[in-house]
Amino acid sequence: MSKRYWIGLLAVTTVVASGMSASDAREKLRDRLRERVAERMGADEGAKVPGSATIAYGSDPLQILDIWRARGSTRAAPLIVYVHGGGWKRGSKDNATGRFKPDHFPAQGYAFASINYRLVPAATVEQQAADVASAVKALVDRADALGIDRRRIVLMGHSAGAHLVALVGTDERYLKGAGLSFADIAGVIPNDGAAYDVPAQMKDGPPIMQQTYAQAFGTDPARQTALSPTAHAAGPNAPDFLLLYVQRPDGVRQAKALGSALVAGGSRVEHGSFPGEGLKGHAEINRSLGDPTYAATATVDAWLKRVFGP
Repeated sequence: MSKRYWIGLLAVTTVVASGMSASDAREKLRDRLRERVAERMGADEGAKVPGSATIAYGSDPLQILDIWRARGSTRAAPLIVYVHGGGWKRGSKDNATGRFKPDHFPAQGYAFASINYRLVPAATVEQQAADVASAVKALVDRADALGIDRRRIVLMGHSAGAHLVALVGTDERYLKGAGLSFADIAGVIPNDGAAYDVPAQMKDGPPIMQQTYAQAFGTDPARQTALSPTAHAAGPNAPDFLLLYVQRPDGVRQAKALGSALVAGGSRVEHGSFPGEGLKGHAEINRSLGDPTYAATATVDAWLKRVFGP
């Protein structure tokens, strides 16, 4: 029998010995294996692109960001702020940003920043959203030195990062807490998130994610709603959204519901729907974004040109 089989059997036996039933032990092991697969597929090892400056925006070691200046620009450049995914409890700017974004977007004349933020369970999701706003404020405060046009800033995030940028783009208290407002955000690009309506996602989302959702959002329905971008989308919101997604049923369902709520709230919304299923498609739309041969890149480029203007 394979080594993997014996390792799995040993893990189940160990957990059963601790008092857990065999069925619960198998389910726990499956969850752990799925999380490992998701983590590996979401990361792009070795993707750190040199040439960035690192800035601390808080006292915690995770409150740091990297920034790449726009290339070939003689005036203040628009800024894209990227927020990594990882189930709110893992992930890093060093392996989740992907190798294409820090090269492609500066080549288009945009400054590009990728942030770390404090992670669950040491921090709450509320604190993570506050970290996103604080990172933006740190960049705005350094706009002249970094060659950034503080009037043209777009938030971009993948997976849990998509939820966080959508939350910051719909619940203004996070920006206000950092001394900013929706007037400081030109637009938001949530990339293949699926927790825009947290109670709905915890009710009918993928079973393998329920433990992650429970850890991040807890069991209080009022808190779950307060952390749901769709619940805040009645307005005011950031003015422009580009909702990207692959063909994961819960992701499509949640993005369409968020889009409808944003339109009703007065925001302009575009959708980018692309091939890809499951964890593979979910990882690919992040990893390949910025690759000129990847279809979503052209969609994002066109949207940025419209939102940022000439």
